[in-house]
Amino acid sequence: MEITRRNFVKFGCALAACAALPNFARASLTAPARSLHLYNTHTSETLKTVYWEQGEYIPEALAEINHILRDHRNNEIKAIDKDLLDLLVSLHNRLDSSKPFEIISGYRSPASNAMLHEHSHGVASKSQHLLGKAIDIRLTDRPLTKLRDVAMTMQQGGVGYYPASNFVHVDTGKVRWW
Repeated sequence: MEITRRNFVKFGCALAACAALPNFARASLTAPARSLHLYNTHTSETLKTVYWEQGEYIPEALAEINHILRDHRNNEIKAIDKDLLDLLVSLHNRLDSSKPFEIISGYRSPASNAMLHEHSHGVASKSQHLLGKAIDIRLTDRPLTKLRDVAMTMQQGGVGYYPASNFVHVDTGKVRWW
């Protein structure tokens, strides 16, 4: 690029604009990308994607995540809470896992949730799954108790422990555990 007065002024303005950003905004531009590796146990679908990079969520990746976490009973899709995705990344990093999250349940449609609630005391009638704010998971390279314990120490939402069904529930609702 030729150094002209106009280009010099543009560069100076861009530099000033960046300097004027709050520290957290500048940090998000240089923060590492966020990625997820997911395996849906009901559909056998696998997804490995970067969904956040250079301070922005990537719409195409979010759409892929919404698809793999859809209600597998009727293929209904809902946008998954971005805070839940970020929680999963933090959880995976804290556990230092090399395996994908195995997904037992992501989004649940009202019809599926009502049916499951009718047949099980472990399914809440107003489940966070209905809002795209909950996921039931396991990691094959970490004990279920370790997954539960780390999720509880993060205190970013609800944590349910279901050893008989071999999964841990995490959500971005109120901090609580069962």
